Amino acid sequence: MPWGIRSLRAAFVFLTRIPVGGFPYTRDEWLWSTGWFPGVGLAIGVAMGSVWWLARPLGDLPAAIIAYGFSLLLTGGFHEDGLADTADALGGATSREKIFLILKDPHVGAFGGLALVTTMLLRVVLLAETGGYGWLALVVSQCVARVPPVYLMFFLPYVTDRDQSKSSTVQHLGSPQLLFATLVAASPLLWAWLAGLVYVSEVLALAGALAMVTTALGRLFRQRAGGITGDFLGASEQVGEFVLLAGLVLILR
Repeated sequence: MPWGIRSLRAAFVFLTRIPVGGFPYTRDEWLWSTGWFPGVGLAIGVAMGSVWWLARPLGDLPAAIIAYGFSLLLTGGFHEDGLADTADALGGATSREKIFLILKDPHVGAFGGLALVTTMLLRVVLLAETGGYGWLALVVSQCVARVPPVYLMFFLPYVTDRDQSKSSTVQHLGSPQLLFATLVAASPLLWAWLAGLVYVSEVLALAGALAMVTTALGRLFRQRAGGITGDFLGASEQVGEFVLLAGLVLILR
């Protein structure tokens, strides 16, 4: 089963700092790990939701800060690093060549720092605004926000040299992995609907908003750089979290 447990473990290795072991992984296992990206997000969301619930007696805002701080321990700021590099590259470069030079620079510039602070503040405040539904907002946002990178990998070419790309092991995914990732991401939304917490129309509106933003990002990446890089994928996940949290605030509040 190329889509089985070992591919899920490979996804955890790729996206987090959780020591799941299992090396070496085959090419098919790395490839199928992309289908499990939302599954990793689901697990992270459950862990963050548990921390949020334990910290909530301190207040909604402190609980939100603690939950997101905990997430950084799990992921090592993997997606946040991509967002910072993307903001620096697209904000500070005037040519395609300069974009790649900035992406290779390990330092965080003004655009990257501002992007990190802004998105973290927005996510924390939006999570606090969900009130007693913070656990649901974390599970849904962490899971579903890891679908846009999968779609971008499917539809757009990589423009980073394969030898320099951290994402080389998961490139060239096919429609089976894309479909599988979509089904995994739909699971928390399906549960929320069955539990009577959201309406079908609200789920469709949330998915539509995420699709539009992902499409806009894809066009931006194609126009500015000719395709995607690993940093661009991390940025798309971060933007996806914001879109989902904003939508959930409107739905759940």
